[in-house]
Order: sequence, then C-alpha cells, then structure tokens
Amino acid sequence: MFTINCKGRLLVIDNPIIMGIINVTPDSFYSGSRIKGTDAVLEQARKMLDEGATIVDIGGQSSRPGSQQLSVDEELQRVIPAIETINKHFPSAIISIDTYYARVAREAIHSGASIVNDISSAALDEAMLETVAALKVPYIIMHMQGTPQTMQQSPSYENVTREVLDYFIRKIEQCRLAGINDVIIDPGFGFGKTIQHNFQLLRELSVFTILERPILAGLSRKGTVYKTLGTTAEEALNGTTVLNTIALLNGAKILRVHDVKEAAEAIKLVNTYSNIS
Repeated sequence: MFTINCKGRLLVIDNPIIMGIINVTPDSFYSGSRIKGTDAVLEQARKMLDEGATIVDIGGQSSRPGSQQLSVDEELQRVIPAIETINKHFPSAIISIDTYYARVAREAIHSGASIVNDISSAALDEAMLETVAALKVPYIIMHMQGTPQTMQQSPSYENVTREVLDYFIRKIEQCRLAGINDVIIDPGFGFGKTIQHNFQLLRELSVFTILERPILAGLSRKGTVYKTLGTTAEEALNGTTVLNTIALLNGAKILRVHDVKEAAEAIKLVNTYSNIS
C-alpha cells in the first residue's frame, strides 16, 4: 500500500488505480485522445471519472516520436483552461499535469492540478526538481533515452531492465535531496526503446517493486501493441488490455490509459484472481 500527498489530500493506493489521459493537443499519436475546447475536456473528464479514473492527466504537447517541441507559452495556453475547467466542475478530482517545463508545472498546480508528470525527470528543465519540491506535490519520474525528437532513432541497451533500474535509483535519490517526498516511477514504455525492450521491461516489471514506489504503466495503444499485432492505434484497445493485465500481475499500481472502462475491468478481474485463497 502506498499513500501520497496530493496538495493536502491523501491518495491511498492499496489497489491499482487508473490515470485517464486527456490530450489538449492536435497531434497526439492516437487520434481518439485529441480533445479540443473546454466543453469537450469537461465531457471527457466526466466520462473518465464516472468510469473509474482516480487521476486525470492533462497534456498540452505530444511526446510521440519525432514530435515538435512547443514553447512554454503555447503549452500554458492549452493546459491551463483545461485544468481550471475540470477543477471548477469536479473539485474532488485529482489532476496531474503532463509537462517537462517547470513553469508549466508551477502554473498548473496553482490552477488546480496536484501531481506533476514529467517524461524527462527534470532532464529537459533543470528547475523542475526545486519547483516540484517547493510545490510539495507528488512527482512522476519516467525513463526516456534521448528526447521525443530523437528517442526512437536507435535505442540501445546492454540490459534494459538493469539500466532503467539504475536510472531510477539515481533519480529517486536526486528527488530526495531536492526535498520531494512522493515519487512515482514510470519505466517509459516506448520512450527510447524497441518493441523487444518494452516486452522485456514488462516481463521483468516486478523488479522495480524493490524501489518501494508506486509503478505506473503507460502502454495504452502504443506502437508496442499495434505494431506487434499489425494493426493501428485506433484498433489497439484489446491488445492494450492484455498488456495492462500483464503489468498488473507484475506489480503496476497505476495504469495510464485512454480507455478507462476497460482498464477498470482489467483491475477488477486481476484483483479477483489474485485474492482467491
């Protein structure tokens, strides 16, 4: 069981929980996740919360391979209205901001978010660690080899699981020294990794439980699913559920997904399976 402090509200993770993805961007890799306008954001948040999401993750720029990097101001223009709208209509919802900019993180938290989700783990903005520490919110750190613009050019590891584990050991210590209390780890499926790397990480995901931090699995509709199946992101829901189920069995405590209902069903079935005496 894990307990994390989200701006004074304690989130107890005794069973796996769901983070629903809301992308206020026109170029996310999965077309079904692209939400435009505050009315659409509100409707999507309502649907996700009704279907069982504990956290709603707001992202303002795509991190798909080869994506174009937005400026801080452009990202703020996208995410702040979305966060304010959700916070106004669903004040009890836990909102995370998906950003690697410290300024975006700070303004998002002040606008109603209570978790920072940083794909770069402060590698793309050196002010991020001190910012998160000052904000006193949980911090999701992810492993990524390279940047979104370069990460899939030629990812290479001697042993991907060992190298990602070593990375988290170093990063968790950096967070501790900065004064960040609550850290969540995300192995970064698809971020500077081949399909084979991703499957090895998934198979050996339980290794990361030794870090005694909640493990987040972000596999939803990614290339590892649809390329393996020879299909598309739009047709990858069933494959996503299969890999989410494996992740749950191997220790994942947070599923970051586009499809909340199906993730909630996977969690319920895995819990029932695991609790049979």
